[in-house]
Amino acid sequence: MLTDTKPVGRNLRPAKAGQMIAAYLRGKIVRGELTEGEFLPAEVELMRQFDVSRPTLREAFRILETESLIELRRGARGARIMAPSAGVAARSLGLLMQTSGTTLADVYEARTLLEIAAAGLLAERRTEADLAELGTCVADLQDITSPDHEPPDAATWMACAQRFHEQLIERAGNKTLAIQYRVLHEVVDAHVLLASRQSLGAATSPGNRTKVIKSYRKLLALAGARDVPGATAHWRLHMDVVGRVLLPEQLRSATVLDMFS
Repeated sequence: MLTDTKPVGRNLRPAKAGQMIAAYLRGKIVRGELTEGEFLPAEVELMRQFDVSRPTLREAFRILETESLIELRRGARGARIMAPSAGVAARSLGLLMQTSGTTLADVYEARTLLEIAAAGLLAERRTEADLAELGTCVADLQDITSPDHEPPDAATWMACAQRFHEQLIERAGNKTLAIQYRVLHEVVDAHVLLASRQSLGAATSPGNRTKVIKSYRKLLALAGARDVPGATAHWRLHMDVVGRVLLPEQLRSATVLDMFS
């Protein structure tokens, strides 16, 4: 809660006061001093604390709402704190990439480079818990492709397989890499699925599903042996093969990201 707030609105030009209040509250949110789901005090109380008018306070609210750091609902008890999310960053990044004419080929290459780096870090730093979690992902994939299981549709298979890639990034042990990947993932995946809808059937055929599971198991074996060069080389090959199956070169190089499709 805001228990240490002193008036910060004095001697500020009115046009800047809202921005300063937004910056102050933003800092408390990102430092965890204001937590997700918590409500800010009532407007009257904040106006008193910051020594500003209602329009100035609401300008600060508009800034934070645009950044998806607070949620304003009619009839609610006040502004509710929201945690920073990869989705917000992804929207801004996606628009920038679109105006730059970024193609799927470029984006997939960036994702590949991040995953290759993660594979090397995993092999170098992995714990038994890391290997167990990734092993669970593989076991789940094996389970849904077993003869006793209803054959999964393409979307189900892709979602389950994606969890292995997400865990690979998380278990690599580099937070910056993980955040970059999550943002890129938000931008890319919808476009990849849309662009590759004609090739999804082939990409998720029983033969390819078997190859993917085998490839995942090999990465786990290399990571278990702490074979950094081997894990890196294997994952480079894996991502290259998957990219060629899922997104043929002509499609990758010709398709530009479209955030408004």
